[in-house]
Amino acid sequence: MPIRTKAAIVRDQPGKFEVVDVLLDEPRQGEILVKMVASGLCHSDYHLLSGDSQVGILPIVGGHEGTGVVEQVGPDTPGWAVGDKLVFSFIGSCGKCRWCSEGMTNLCDLGAFLMQGSRFRDPDTYRFSLPDGSPVGQMCGLGTFAERTVVDVNSAVKLPAEAPLEKLWLLGCGVGTGWGSAVYLAGIRPGDVTIVMGIGGVGINAVQGAVHAGSTSVLAVDPIAFKREKALEMGATHAFADIDEAADFGRSITNGQGADQAILTPGVLAGEHIAQAFAAVRKAGTVVVTGIAPASEAVIPIQPLELTRYQKRLQGSVYGGSNPQSDIPRQYQMYRAGQLKLDELISRTYTLDDINNGYDDLLEGINIRGGVIFDG
Repeated sequence: MPIRTKAAIVRDQPGKFEVVDVLLDEPRQGEILVKMVASGLCHSDYHLLSGDSQVGILPIVGGHEGTGVVEQVGPDTPGWAVGDKLVFSFIGSCGKCRWCSEGMTNLCDLGAFLMQGSRFRDPDTYRFSLPDGSPVGQMCGLGTFAERTVVDVNSAVKLPAEAPLEKLWLLGCGVGTGWGSAVYLAGIRPGDVTIVMGIGGVGINAVQGAVHAGSTSVLAVDPIAFKREKALEMGATHAFADIDEAADFGRSITNGQGADQAILTPGVLAGEHIAQAFAAVRKAGTVVVTGIAPASEAVIPIQPLELTRYQKRLQGSVYGGSNPQSDIPRQYQMYRAGQLKLDELISRTYTLDDINNGYDDLLEGINIRGGVIFDG
Protein backbone atom coordinates (compact mmCIF):
# COMPACT_ATOMS: atom_id res chain seq x y z
CA MET A 1 0.00 0.00 0.00
CA PRO A 2 1.25 3.52 -0.73
CA ILE A 3 2.36 5.65 2.19
CA ARG A 4 1.82 9.38 2.60
CA THR A 5 4.88 11.58 2.85
CA LYS A 6 5.77 15.25 2.48
CA ALA A 7 7.81 16.44 -0.51
CA ALA A 8 8.91 19.61 -2.29
CA ILE A 9 7.69 19.50 -5.88
CA VAL A 10 7.99 21.73 -8.94
CA ARG A 11 4.76 22.05 -10.90
CA ASP A 12 5.84 24.59 -13.53
CA GLN A 13 9.07 25.79 -15.15
CA PRO A 14 9.92 28.48 -14.22
CA GLY A 15 8.43 28.13 -10.77
CA LYS A 16 8.98 27.60 -7.06
CA PHE A 17 9.13 24.57 -4.83
CA GLU A 18 5.79 23.68 -3.25
CA VAL A 19 5.76 21.46 -0.17
CA VAL A 20 2.81 19.07 -0.40
CA ASP A 21 1.65 15.63 0.70
CA VAL A 22 2.31 12.92 -1.86
CA LEU A 23 1.80 9.18 -2.03
CA LEU A 24 4.79 6.84 -2.31
CA ASP A 25 4.59 3.27 -3.58
CA GLU A 26 6.44 0.35 -2.00
CA PRO A 27 9.83 -0.55 -3.50
CA ARG A 28 9.94 -3.13 -6.27
CA GLN A 29 12.80 -5.45 -7.22
CA GLY A 30 16.11 -3.61 -7.18
CA GLU A 31 14.70 -0.74 -5.13
CA ILE A 32 14.76 0.45 -1.52
CA LEU A 33 12.54 2.72 0.55
CA VAL A 34 14.65 5.31 2.36
CA LYS A 35 13.81 7.60 5.27
CA MET A 36 15.71 10.81 4.56
CA VAL A 37 18.10 12.37 7.08
CA ALA A 38 19.55 15.26 5.05
CA SER A 39 19.51 16.69 1.54
CA GLY A 40 21.69 19.26 -0.17
CA LEU A 41 20.40 22.41 -1.83
CA CYS A 42 22.43 22.18 -5.03
CA HIS A 43 22.34 24.78 -7.79
CA SER A 44 21.39 22.02 -10.24
CA ASP A 45 17.98 21.83 -8.59
CA TYR A 46 17.60 25.58 -9.01
CA HIS A 47 17.91 24.92 -12.74
CA LEU A 48 14.58 23.08 -12.34
CA LEU A 49 13.01 26.24 -10.95
CA SER A 50 14.46 28.53 -13.60
CA GLY A 51 13.64 26.16 -16.44
CA ASP A 52 17.26 25.96 -17.59
CA SER A 53 17.01 22.17 -17.16
CA GLN A 54 13.91 20.72 -18.79
CA VAL A 55 12.41 17.55 -17.33
CA GLY A 56 10.35 14.71 -18.73
CA ILE A 57 7.42 15.11 -16.37
CA LEU A 58 5.84 17.73 -14.16
CA PRO A 59 5.28 17.83 -11.29
CA ILE A 60 8.59 16.44 -10.11
CA VAL A 61 10.15 16.01 -6.65
CA GLY A 62 13.42 17.95 -6.53
CA GLY A 63 16.66 16.99 -4.85
CA HIS A 64 19.54 14.74 -5.87
CA GLU A 65 21.97 14.92 -2.94
CA GLY A 66 21.00 13.12 0.21
CA THR A 67 21.58 10.62 2.99
CA GLY A 68 19.15 8.35 4.76
CA VAL A 69 18.35 5.02 6.35
CA VAL A 70 16.76 2.03 4.61
CA GLU A 71 13.24 1.31 5.87
CA GLN A 72 12.18 -1.34 3.36
CA VAL A 73 13.93 -3.49 0.76
CA GLY A 74 12.21 -4.53 -2.44
CA PRO A 75 11.74 -8.24 -3.23
CA ASP A 76 14.75 -10.14 -4.60
CA THR A 77 17.09 -7.24 -3.83
CA PRO A 78 20.21 -8.70 -2.19
CA GLY A 79 22.92 -6.69 -0.46
CA TRP A 80 20.62 -4.33 1.43
CA ALA A 81 18.88 -4.55 4.80
CA VAL A 82 16.57 -2.44 6.90
CA GLY A 83 18.68 -0.02 8.96
CA ASP A 84 21.49 0.37 6.41
CA LYS A 85 22.86 3.90 6.14
CA LEU A 86 23.50 5.30 2.68
CA VAL A 87 24.32 8.30 0.56
CA PHE A 88 22.84 8.71 -2.89
CA SER A 89 24.88 9.12 -6.04
CA PHE A 90 23.07 11.49 -8.36
CA ILE A 91 24.19 9.29 -11.28
CA GLY A 92 23.37 5.61 -11.02
CA SER A 93 25.84 3.04 -12.28
CA CYS A 94 24.62 -0.27 -13.68
CA GLY A 95 28.06 -1.89 -13.82
CA LYS A 96 27.23 -3.51 -17.17
CA CYS A 97 27.12 -0.92 -19.95
CA ARG A 98 30.13 0.02 -22.07
CA TRP A 99 30.99 3.02 -19.92
CA CYS A 100 30.80 1.16 -16.62
CA SER A 101 32.86 -1.73 -18.00
CA GLU A 102 35.54 0.75 -19.08
CA GLY A 103 35.69 2.39 -15.65
CA MET A 104 33.68 5.50 -16.53
CA THR A 105 30.65 4.86 -14.35
CA ASN A 106 29.86 8.57 -14.27
CA LEU A 107 28.85 8.14 -17.93
CA CYS A 108 26.63 5.12 -17.26
CA ASP A 109 23.73 4.66 -19.69
CA LEU A 110 21.37 5.12 -16.73
CA GLY A 111 22.23 8.80 -17.00
CA ALA A 112 19.68 8.99 -19.80
CA PHE A 113 16.95 8.89 -17.13
CA LEU A 114 18.30 11.66 -14.88
CA MET A 115 15.93 14.35 -16.13
CA GLN A 116 13.10 12.04 -17.18
CA GLY A 117 11.79 11.57 -13.64
CA SER A 118 10.82 7.95 -14.24
CA ARG A 119 12.23 4.66 -12.97
CA PHE A 120 15.39 3.19 -14.48
CA ARG A 121 14.20 -0.42 -14.76
CA ASP A 122 10.63 0.41 -15.78
CA PRO A 123 10.73 3.80 -17.46
CA ASP A 124 6.97 4.08 -17.89
CA THR A 125 6.32 3.99 -14.14
CA TYR A 126 6.69 6.39 -11.23
CA ARG A 127 6.80 5.79 -7.47
CA PHE A 128 5.43 9.17 -6.33
CA SER A 129 1.92 10.38 -7.06
CA LEU A 130 -0.43 13.13 -5.97
CA PRO A 131 -3.49 12.21 -3.88
CA ASP A 132 -5.60 12.37 -7.08
CA GLY A 133 -3.42 9.67 -8.64
CA SER A 134 -1.42 11.91 -11.00
CA PRO A 135 2.19 10.66 -11.36
CA VAL A 136 5.06 12.70 -9.91
CA GLY A 137 8.64 12.36 -11.16
CA GLN A 138 11.89 12.24 -9.22
CA MET A 139 14.91 14.43 -9.95
CA CYS A 140 17.73 12.08 -11.03
CA GLY A 141 15.50 9.16 -10.07
CA LEU A 142 15.98 10.20 -6.43
CA GLY A 143 13.77 13.07 -5.28
CA THR A 144 15.65 13.77 -2.05
CA PHE A 145 13.41 16.73 -1.16
CA ALA A 146 10.99 14.29 0.45
CA GLU A 147 10.71 12.79 3.90
CA ARG A 148 10.83 9.35 2.30
CA THR A 149 11.72 8.19 -1.19
CA VAL A 150 12.08 5.00 -3.22
CA VAL A 151 15.26 4.67 -5.26
CA ASP A 152 17.09 2.19 -7.45
CA VAL A 153 19.96 0.52 -5.61
CA ASN A 154 22.24 1.48 -8.49
CA SER A 155 21.99 5.04 -7.16
CA ALA A 156 22.83 4.17 -3.54
CA VAL A 157 26.19 3.81 -1.80
CA LYS A 158 26.21 2.04 1.56
CA LEU A 159 27.93 3.78 4.47
CA PRO A 160 29.31 2.42 7.76
CA ALA A 161 27.01 2.38 10.79
CA GLU A 162 28.96 5.21 12.46
CA ALA A 163 28.73 7.57 9.46
CA PRO A 164 27.38 11.08 10.32
CA LEU A 165 24.57 11.33 7.79
CA GLU A 166 23.87 14.99 8.58
CA LYS A 167 27.23 15.83 6.94
CA LEU A 168 27.77 13.21 4.24
CA TRP A 169 25.06 14.31 1.82
CA LEU A 170 27.81 16.52 0.41
CA LEU A 171 29.45 13.44 -1.10
CA GLY A 172 26.52 12.71 -3.41
CA CYS A 173 27.25 15.43 -5.95
CA GLY A 174 29.13 18.62 -5.05
CA VAL A 175 32.25 17.09 -3.55
CA GLY A 176 32.83 14.47 -6.22
CA THR A 177 32.02 16.87 -9.05
CA GLY A 178 34.38 19.59 -7.89
CA TRP A 179 37.13 17.42 -6.44
CA GLY A 180 37.12 15.10 -9.45
CA SER A 181 37.20 18.01 -11.90
CA ALA A 182 40.57 18.91 -10.41
CA VAL A 183 42.02 15.52 -9.51
CA TYR A 184 40.79 13.46 -12.46
CA LEU A 185 40.05 15.78 -15.39
CA ALA A 186 42.30 18.84 -15.13
CA GLY A 187 45.59 16.94 -15.38
CA ILE A 188 47.10 18.84 -12.46
CA ARG A 189 50.71 18.10 -11.61
CA PRO A 190 52.70 19.23 -8.56
CA GLY A 191 53.80 22.83 -9.00
CA ASP A 192 50.97 23.84 -11.35
CA VAL A 193 48.99 27.07 -11.37
CA THR A 194 45.24 26.39 -11.35
CA ILE A 195 42.32 28.81 -11.68
CA VAL A 196 38.93 27.87 -10.21
CA MET A 197 36.13 30.14 -11.41
CA GLY A 198 32.99 30.13 -9.26
CA ILE A 199 33.31 29.25 -5.57
CA GLY A 200 30.02 27.60 -4.74
CA GLY A 201 29.28 24.07 -3.63
CA VAL A 202 31.21 22.57 -6.56
CA GLY A 203 33.98 25.14 -6.97
CA ILE A 204 35.01 25.02 -3.31
CA ASN A 205 35.69 21.31 -3.78
CA ALA A 206 37.62 21.97 -6.97
CA VAL A 207 39.82 24.14 -4.76
CA GLN A 208 40.28 21.22 -2.35
CA GLY A 209 41.00 18.89 -5.25
CA ALA A 210 43.57 21.22 -6.80
CA VAL A 211 45.40 21.39 -3.48
CA HIS A 212 45.33 17.59 -3.15
CA ALA A 213 46.63 17.16 -6.70
CA GLY A 214 49.62 19.39 -5.97
CA SER A 215 48.89 22.83 -7.41
CA THR A 216 51.34 25.31 -5.92
CA SER A 217 49.11 28.28 -6.79
CA VAL A 218 45.32 27.91 -6.62
CA LEU A 219 43.63 31.08 -7.87
CA ALA A 220 39.99 31.29 -6.75
CA VAL A 221 37.64 33.58 -8.66
CA ASP A 222 34.28 34.82 -7.40
CA PRO A 223 32.62 38.26 -7.25
CA ILE A 224 31.38 37.65 -3.69
CA ALA A 225 33.91 38.49 -0.96
CA PHE A 226 32.56 35.85 1.45
CA LYS A 227 33.20 33.12 -1.09
CA ARG A 228 36.71 34.37 -1.82
CA GLU A 229 37.47 34.30 1.90
CA LYS A 230 36.10 30.78 2.18
CA ALA A 231 38.24 29.64 -0.73
CA LEU A 232 41.35 30.92 1.03
CA GLU A 233 40.32 29.01 4.16
CA MET A 234 39.99 25.83 2.09
CA GLY A 235 43.45 26.05 0.55
CA ALA A 236 43.37 28.61 -2.27
CA THR A 237 46.55 30.68 -2.33
CA HIS A 238 45.00 33.76 -3.96
CA ALA A 239 41.49 35.07 -4.60
CA PHE A 240 40.16 37.49 -7.20
CA ALA A 241 36.84 39.12 -8.04
CA ASP A 242 37.02 38.29 -11.76
CA ILE A 243 38.89 35.90 -14.00
CA ASP A 244 40.76 38.61 -15.92
CA GLU A 245 42.53 39.59 -12.68
CA ALA A 246 43.33 35.95 -11.99
CA ALA A 247 44.60 35.46 -15.54
CA ASP A 248 46.91 38.48 -15.26
CA PHE A 249 48.28 37.19 -11.97
CA GLY A 250 48.74 33.72 -13.44
CA ARG A 251 50.80 35.15 -16.26
CA SER A 252 52.85 37.22 -13.81
CA ILE A 253 54.06 34.09 -11.99
CA THR A 254 54.62 31.94 -15.10
CA ASN A 255 56.87 34.16 -17.20
CA GLY A 256 53.88 35.28 -19.21
CA GLN A 257 52.70 31.79 -20.12
CA GLY A 258 49.43 31.63 -18.16
CA ALA A 259 47.77 29.14 -15.83
CA ASP A 260 48.15 25.42 -16.43
CA GLN A 261 44.46 24.76 -15.89
CA ALA A 262 41.19 26.60 -15.42
CA ILE A 263 38.18 24.85 -13.89
CA LEU A 264 34.79 26.46 -14.55
CA THR A 265 32.22 26.01 -11.80
CA PRO A 266 29.90 29.06 -11.89
CA GLY A 267 26.28 28.66 -10.86
CA VAL A 268 25.11 29.37 -14.42
CA LEU A 269 27.69 28.84 -17.15
CA ALA A 270 27.96 31.03 -20.26
CA GLY A 271 30.02 30.60 -23.40
CA GLU A 272 31.90 33.77 -22.52
CA HIS A 273 33.16 32.13 -19.33
CA ILE A 274 34.76 29.38 -21.41
CA ALA A 275 36.38 31.97 -23.67
CA GLN A 276 37.81 33.85 -20.68
CA ALA A 277 39.24 30.65 -19.22
CA PHE A 278 40.61 29.63 -22.61
CA ALA A 279 42.52 32.91 -22.82
CA ALA A 280 43.84 32.45 -19.27
CA VAL A 281 45.63 29.12 -19.80
CA ARG A 282 49.04 28.51 -21.37
CA LYS A 283 49.96 26.50 -24.46
CA ALA A 284 48.69 22.94 -24.01
CA GLY A 285 46.65 24.17 -21.06
CA THR A 286 43.33 22.62 -20.06
CA VAL A 287 39.93 24.19 -19.47
CA VAL A 288 37.57 21.93 -17.53
CA VAL A 289 33.94 22.86 -18.15
CA THR A 290 31.94 21.69 -15.12
CA GLY A 291 29.22 24.31 -14.65
CA ILE A 292 25.80 23.89 -16.26
CA ALA A 293 24.67 26.24 -19.03
CA PRO A 294 21.10 26.80 -20.21
CA ALA A 295 20.20 24.83 -23.33
CA SER A 296 19.82 28.16 -25.13
CA GLU A 297 23.54 28.92 -24.64
CA ALA A 298 24.96 27.67 -27.93
CA VAL A 299 28.09 29.72 -28.72
CA ILE A 300 31.64 29.58 -27.31
CA PRO A 301 33.48 32.65 -28.66
CA ILE A 302 36.99 31.28 -29.06
CA GLN A 303 39.26 31.27 -32.09
CA PRO A 304 39.69 27.81 -33.62
CA LEU A 305 43.18 28.88 -34.75
CA GLU A 306 44.21 29.42 -31.12
CA LEU A 307 42.78 26.04 -30.19
CA THR A 308 44.87 24.37 -32.88
CA ARG A 309 48.16 26.27 -32.74
CA TYR A 310 48.34 26.50 -28.95
CA GLN A 311 47.22 22.88 -28.53
CA LYS A 312 44.80 23.85 -25.78
CA ARG A 313 42.20 21.40 -24.50
CA LEU A 314 38.53 21.86 -23.62
CA GLN A 315 37.44 19.09 -21.24
CA GLY A 316 33.80 18.42 -20.38
CA SER A 317 32.97 17.17 -16.91
CA VAL A 318 30.20 14.90 -15.62
CA TYR A 319 30.49 14.27 -11.88
CA GLY A 320 34.12 15.35 -12.23
CA GLY A 321 34.99 12.04 -13.87
CA SER A 322 34.41 10.35 -10.51
CA ASN A 323 33.29 6.74 -10.04
CA PRO A 324 30.77 7.06 -7.19
CA GLN A 325 30.76 3.48 -5.92
CA SER A 326 34.51 3.64 -5.33
CA ASP A 327 35.13 7.36 -4.87
CA ILE A 328 32.45 8.07 -2.26
CA PRO A 329 33.82 5.49 0.21
CA ARG A 330 37.32 6.82 -0.47
CA GLN A 331 36.22 10.40 0.17
CA TYR A 332 34.53 9.31 3.40
CA GLN A 333 37.82 7.83 4.59
CA MET A 334 39.62 11.04 3.60
CA TYR A 335 37.06 12.99 5.64
CA ARG A 336 37.63 10.77 8.67
CA ALA A 337 41.39 11.23 8.29
CA GLY A 338 41.05 15.02 8.13
CA GLN A 339 42.21 15.18 4.50
CA LEU A 340 38.86 16.32 3.07
CA LYS A 341 36.85 19.11 4.69
CA LEU A 342 33.08 18.72 4.79
CA ASP A 343 31.82 20.32 8.01
CA GLU A 344 33.35 23.65 6.99
CA LEU A 345 31.34 23.68 3.75
CA ILE A 346 27.89 23.75 5.39
CA SER A 347 26.90 27.37 5.95
CA ARG A 348 23.41 26.73 7.32
CA THR A 349 20.56 24.21 7.34
CA TYR A 350 16.81 24.48 6.78
CA THR A 351 13.60 22.55 7.28
CA LEU A 352 11.83 21.19 4.21
CA ASP A 353 9.16 23.88 4.64
CA ASP A 354 11.89 26.54 4.35
CA ILE A 355 13.38 25.18 1.13
CA ASN A 356 12.59 28.27 -0.95
CA ASN A 357 14.31 30.45 1.65
CA GLY A 358 17.33 28.17 1.25
CA TYR A 359 17.42 28.79 -2.48
CA ASP A 360 17.01 32.53 -1.95
CA ASP A 361 20.10 32.39 0.26
CA LEU A 362 21.97 30.40 -2.39
CA LEU A 363 21.21 33.01 -5.05
CA GLU A 364 22.25 35.84 -2.74
CA GLY A 365 25.63 34.18 -2.16
CA ILE A 366 25.07 33.77 1.58
CA ASN A 367 25.90 30.06 1.61
CA ILE A 368 28.71 27.89 0.34
CA ARG A 369 26.40 24.92 0.91
CA GLY A 370 22.96 24.85 2.47
CA GLY A 371 21.09 21.68 3.35
CA VAL A 372 17.72 20.39 4.49
CA ILE A 373 17.69 18.43 7.73
CA PHE A 374 14.60 16.25 8.14
CA ASP A 375 12.79 15.81 11.43
CA GLY A 376 13.75 12.69 13.36
